[in-house]
Amino acid sequence: MDIPRPDQARKKRVRRTLYAVGVLILIPLITLGLSKLKPAAPSVERATVWVDAVKRGEMLRQVRGLGTLVPKDILWIPATTDGRVVRRFVLPGTPVKLDTVILELANPELDQSALDAEWQLKAAEAQYNSLKAQLDSQLLDQKAAAATVHSDYTQAKLNAEKDSELAKLGLGAELNVKVSRAKAEALETRDGIEKERLSVSAASAKAQLDAQKARVEQLRALDELKKSQLNSLRVRAGAEGVLQELSVEVGQRVTAGTVLAKVVQPTSLKAQIRVPETQAKDVLIGQIASIDTHNGVVPGRVSRIDPAVQNGTVTVDVALEGALPQGARPDLSVDGTIEIERLPDVLYVGRPVHGQPDSTVGIFKLTEGGKEAVRVPVKLGRSSVSTIEIVGGLNVGDQVILSDMSAWDGFDRIRLD
Repeated sequence: MDIPRPDQARKKRVRRTLYAVGVLILIPLITLGLSKLKPAAPSVERATVWVDAVKRGEMLRQVRGLGTLVPKDILWIPATTDGRVVRRFVLPGTPVKLDTVILELANPELDQSALDAEWQLKAAEAQYNSLKAQLDSQLLDQKAAAATVHSDYTQAKLNAEKDSELAKLGLGAELNVKVSRAKAEALETRDGIEKERLSVSAASAKAQLDAQKARVEQLRALDELKKSQLNSLRVRAGAEGVLQELSVEVGQRVTAGTVLAKVVQPTSLKAQIRVPETQAKDVLIGQIASIDTHNGVVPGRVSRIDPAVQNGTVTVDVALEGALPQGARPDLSVDGTIEIERLPDVLYVGRPVHGQPDSTVGIFKLTEGGKEAVRVPVKLGRSSVSTIEIVGGLNVGDQVILSDMSAWDGFDRIRLD
């Protein structure tokens, strides 16, 4: 039969109590220990990241922008009068010369006004000729009258001298001398009046003719203007080059000032590069540039910087100094690179994805033979297109990850597989 053993039951209760106390003590200790352990480093495929080594030496600062080739000289051809397009003679892309007719306009109202101006000029010229003949005739009559008076005055003067001489010899009366002298003096006065009247008549005739001549010249200028407007209905290129644009169609109505076409010099081009406004502050006129046309690289220099910002970019003109490659034409897309300066002896590395100049960023630096990478703070300085200056945080030979590592912002250490 079974014999009860009370001491054994007590021992079991003691052991259970000790076990429970041990468990209660171990749980906080394990929790504390786990909290002090570093989180497991995530694994990243090494082939998926961009690694570069820190170097020391000369760093070339550049800025880059996209742009197009544009003509240096552009001739915009406007309509000088209202009209309707009746014919187009050439199409865009056609070489043109100075007098090449591009298109023809029609304007019936201008035709009528030109005809009216021509007849008004002819009428004014006829009126001028008629007035000139009339005034010439009047002036001749005036000259004849003045000549008659002058002749009478001369004869009276001679008679007075004769009577005076006869009176001195006692052969004539003194009264005859006085009468002759009075008549001569009267004719002298009349002769002077006639000469003055002749001068006034000549001046009056000249003034009338000048007024009529001015009217004729005014109508002649109007006639020439109308003929010039008629001639401008046949729109000409005005320069040698290539017709790049023809902005109107047959039948279209245009007003004076409307741009009809554009003529350019296809061999005289420059590059217009759009540089980000944050980098444009370092661009100066005269800096060396290179233009990639995707069919060759052409050297050049900065010739103009637009003072305004448009859509976050600044337009920079580059004068090309080399021969254009085959296929270069206006509006061709190009890539432009401008050399800002050369830094002779600096610490630099490839530009990180999110690395901005004059800032401090966290960059993963490779350790343990490249199997792991830890995040380190790096102070950046001046930047270029693909490189950036290291001011602090890295040394020559350090290998860093330049790829976008924002997916691992929560980790300070990663493992490279």
